[in-house]
Amino acid sequence: MNKFKVLVLDPISEDGIRELLNHPNYEVDINTGLTEAEVLEIVGDYHALIVRSQTTITEEIIQRARPLKVIARAGVGVDNIDIDAATKYGVIVINAPDGNTISATEHTLAMMLALTRQIPAAHKQLSEGVWDRKAYKGTEMYGKTLGIIGVGKIGFGVARRARSFGMRIVAFDPYLSDEKAQEADIVKMEIDEIARNADFVTVHTPLTPQTKGIVGKEFFDKAKPGLKIVNVARGGIIEESALLEALDAGKIGGAALDVFENEPPTNQKLLGHPQIVVTPHLGASTIEAQEKVAVSVSREIIDILENNVIIHAVNAPRMNENINEELKPYINIATHMGKVAIQLMNRPPSEIKLKYHGELALDDTSILTRSFVANMLRPHLGENVNIINALYLLQEQGVTYKVEKQGKTHGYNNYLEAELINNDETLTVGASVLNGYGERIVKINGFQVDIKPTKHLLFINHVDRPGIIGEMGYTLGKYSINIASMQLGRRDEGGEAMLSLRLDQTVGKEALEELIKIEGFHRVKQVNLS
Repeated sequence: MNKFKVLVLDPISEDGIRELLNHPNYEVDINTGLTEAEVLEIVGDYHALIVRSQTTITEEIIQRARPLKVIARAGVGVDNIDIDAATKYGVIVINAPDGNTISATEHTLAMMLALTRQIPAAHKQLSEGVWDRKAYKGTEMYGKTLGIIGVGKIGFGVARRARSFGMRIVAFDPYLSDEKAQEADIVKMEIDEIARNADFVTVHTPLTPQTKGIVGKEFFDKAKPGLKIVNVARGGIIEESALLEALDAGKIGGAALDVFENEPPTNQKLLGHPQIVVTPHLGASTIEAQEKVAVSVSREIIDILENNVIIHAVNAPRMNENINEELKPYINIATHMGKVAIQLMNRPPSEIKLKYHGELALDDTSILTRSFVANMLRPHLGENVNIINALYLLQEQGVTYKVEKQGKTHGYNNYLEAELINNDETLTVGASVLNGYGERIVKINGFQVDIKPTKHLLFINHVDRPGIIGEMGYTLGKYSINIASMQLGRRDEGGEAMLSLRLDQTVGKEALEELIKIEGFHRVKQVNLS
C-alpha cells in the first residue's frame, strides 16, 4: 500500500485529524506558523496540505510540491489558495462547507439577540461603572417577521430556531420550491417584498455577481421602519455605504455584522456606529465547528488519495487525457447550454431532462451532464460549483434530473437537448456541433435557430409585424450597440416569433427598458457568456 505524506500548516484540532494520524498509510507532520520561504523548503515531498486561513498557498508552493494531489482548507473560504494554479497543476482543492453549519446558525441568532437587546453597548457602559437602565430599551423577537435571503442549510437552520422564538418566517431563494417552503412553514417572497414586510432580515447566500450588493440602497429605501439586519454569511452581500446612509437617515433600526467587504475592516464609522453590532468573522469559530471541518477534510483526503472519491472539490482537476477527442467539443457546447438556459429562465428549474441523440449517445456522457449542470448552477451558487460537485449540489437544491439516450437523430449526427421545468415555465434548448462550423445552439422553445455561442447574446420574443426589426435596430444603434448577426424564427406569419442576436457589446439597463417598450415585444432576455 502506498505511503502518503500530509503537511498541516495551520493550527487545527488534533482530534479532528485523528483519523489521519492513526492511519497506517499516512505520515502526518504538523508544522505551523511558517513563512512562505520556510514552506517552500519543506513542501517538496508532500501529497496533501491542510490549511485554515493563516497560510497562503501560492503557485510557487504548489509547483514545488511535486507529488501534491490535494490541498484541504479546514473551513469554507479558499481565498488564501491559488485555485487557478492548483487547477493548472492538476491539484484538487477541497473545503468543508458543512462543518460550520450549526455554528453559523447559532451565531446568527446570537447577533440578532445582541442587536435587539443592545447587549454590547449596555455591557460596555456598565463595565465602565455607569448604571443606566433607561438607556437600553430593547424589542422582543416574539411575533416579529424574519426575512431570510438564501435558504440553504444555514438559512433553514435559522428559520427553525427563529420559529421557536415565535417569529414568522418569510424568505427568498431562487431554488426554494413551493413544497419545501410549505413543509418548513416559510412564506416565499421576492427581495423587495421582504424589505417591506420584515422586522429582521438575515442573509445566507454565497457572494456572486447576482448577490453582491443585493441588500443596498434600493432595499433600504423600501425597508419597513425599524428593520434590523444581520450578515454572518459573506461581506459584500450588504452594501456597507448604503447601510451607513440608511442608519444615519433613520430608515432602519440597526445592523449586526460578522463579515465585511474588506477584512479586516478599516471603516471606523461603520465599526463604531452606535446602531451596529460587530464581530470579527466568528461564524465558524467554535470548538465543535473546528473539529467537524478537520474531520471532514481528513476523511476526504483519504477518499481522494486511496479511492479517487471527491465530494467537496472547489476546483475541477484537469480534464482526463483519456476523454475521447470527439467528445471535447460537446463539453464546450454543454457548458454554453447551461449558461444560456439559466439566463433565459425567470426562475431556476425544479426538474431537468437531458437528452443525447446520435453517436454521442453511445459514449459516456456523464461529463456532459456535469458540465451542463455546473454552469447552470454557478450564477446562483457561486464559483465553487464545478464538474466534480455539480450533481451533489443539484441534489442539495432539491432539483431532480433525468438523462435519456437515443441512437437515432433527425438532421444531426449528434444532438443534445435540455428541458428545464419549474412551476411557472418550461424552457427547451437544443444544440449540436456541425462539421466545419463548430458549436451551434439550434433550438429554443420550438424555434429553430442557428446561434454560435459568443459573449453577448440577445433573445427577443415578440409578435411578428412589419417594421418591428427596424425599430429594434434603431434602438440598439441609438445606444451604440452593434449587431454581429441576427436570426428571426417564427411559427406563422404575423404570429409568435423570436429574434436571436449576436452583439459586440453588452446591452445596458436603459436600452433594455426601451426595447421592451417596442410594440409587440413581450420578452427581452440578455445572455452573457464569459
